[in-house]
Amino acid sequence: QVQLVESGGGSVQIGGSLRLSCTASVSAYNNNCMAWFRQEPGKEREWVAHINGGDSTSYADSVKRRFTIGRDSAKNSVYLEMSRLKPEDTAMYYCAARDWVGCEKDQSRYPYWGQGTQVTVSS
Repeated sequence: QVQLVESGGGSVQIGGSLRLSCTASVSAYNNNCMAWFRQEPGKEREWVAHINGGDSTSYADSVKRRFTIGRDSAKNSVYLEMSRLKPEDTAMYYCAARDWVGCEKDQSRYPYWGQGTQVTVSS
């Protein structure tokens, strides 16, 4: 069973940038689907982006052209590079993994989750 640990959250001003990282305890997940989700208080967790086993990526419309997901296989990690941040990006961000190469946008398809890292965007 893989363990996921996120890092890199924090507070940033509107228009700023942050880079989140998610490190997996098992290197085999370098070849599996990894994803980022986020959740605001009182709201459902929403899919942000994913990268499949072939390193193809997909993004929610709300973050497209502002966020970039990628892998650092040497570190067994996946990152989320966030730029031009907006107040509506404020949320707890979670890394998730599947035992499959292919990805889904449905959070119920991900059995492995990190603890989350908080991102706060303000003026």
